[in-house]
Amino acid sequence: MNGLNNKTVILGVTGGIAAYKAVDIVSGLKKAGVDVYVIMTRNAAEFVTPITFQAISGHPVATDMFEPYATDEIEHIALAKKADVFLIAPATANMIGKMANGIADDMLSTTVMATKAPVVIAPAMNTNMYMNPAVQQNIAVLKERGCKIIEPDSGRLACGDYGTGRLPAPDAIVRYILSLLHTGKDLNGKTIMITAGPTREAIDPVRYITNHSSGKMGYAIAQAALDRGAEVVLISGPVALNPPIGVQFVPVVTTQDMYDAAMIRFKDVDAFVGAAAPADYKPTKPSDVKIKKTGQPITIQLVETPDIIKALGKLKNGQKIVGFAAETENVEQYARQKLMEKNMDIIVANDVSIESIGFNSDYNAVKLIKRDGSVLDVPKSLKYDVAHIILNELAKLFEV
Repeated sequence: MNGLNNKTVILGVTGGIAAYKAVDIVSGLKKAGVDVYVIMTRNAAEFVTPITFQAISGHPVATDMFEPYATDEIEHIALAKKADVFLIAPATANMIGKMANGIADDMLSTTVMATKAPVVIAPAMNTNMYMNPAVQQNIAVLKERGCKIIEPDSGRLACGDYGTGRLPAPDAIVRYILSLLHTGKDLNGKTIMITAGPTREAIDPVRYITNHSSGKMGYAIAQAALDRGAEVVLISGPVALNPPIGVQFVPVVTTQDMYDAAMIRFKDVDAFVGAAAPADYKPTKPSDVKIKKTGQPITIQLVETPDIIKALGKLKNGQKIVGFAAETENVEQYARQKLMEKNMDIIVANDVSIESIGFNSDYNAVKLIKRDGSVLDVPKSLKYDVAHIILNELAKLFEV
């Protein structure tokens, strides 16, 4: 990301077992060019030593309200003023309660109260604590005041319980913070709906038809759109990816599911990007029981599934539509046909027969074709970079 070498994040680390993950958050932000200052509570220092954060951040770690500061400034005020974003991760129930009720009795709670920067908290705790009405009420109070909440993940917790309360992966938190810091907000005020990944069409209860789509391109577009200030609705088939923090996430399985989800939301968006690879066919009558081997060939009759982009193209009333054409031959020719037949504004054509790009790869090489016939060739690049190029062209359509 460009333009982040003059940005500063203040990271507050509280006394939860997930404090060790904050080390990777600092590392990820530093790699992106962000300056990071860390404030630790005394309890946090019982889990990770301040010297660890100092070594990675390159700055002394603040822990004590009354420790002499290196300059004439009052330390908690100086740190509060430095922040472009103030992140607390992990945020314990105790710290959330302090913030909600205006209690400032240590270095972290005092500093966050003094900042005018956007405040982000990532709660992490036992699931019963997280669901406690007092904690939920405190979180609701903070949301009303404009505090951004990174919702915890579900899974196995440190105490051995299963449930909601686990701190999200550090890289997901880093991506979210970088999206807040990103200065190119040309999609601010726009709502973009994106489909991603494959769909599955059942043959029987254990088998299905699908394809090789990983969802990486659609998820990259979702992240890039967030970074540029858009509100993002991500409708995703089954993939092994975590949705970007901040999207409205709509998981689906079948092409009909994806079609229905897109149709009911289309009227409320400014643009649609169809990056998914929905199955084009489905069995006419899936078996209710597992089909057993008999040693004989079987025939499965297929019928076409709904064409999502074509249907949206007919409904288009000012919205912009970007589609994809994943082809193995005559790539540009087929893409131009789809562009006009389905009433798209831009089509992104790529040759999925090339193993180093496209499905399952972190890279892509595409042609962006517009309705006026112009073509923009995008050489092999990371999908996140390709996503920004696609959004550059989409942003131009909003300016017309």
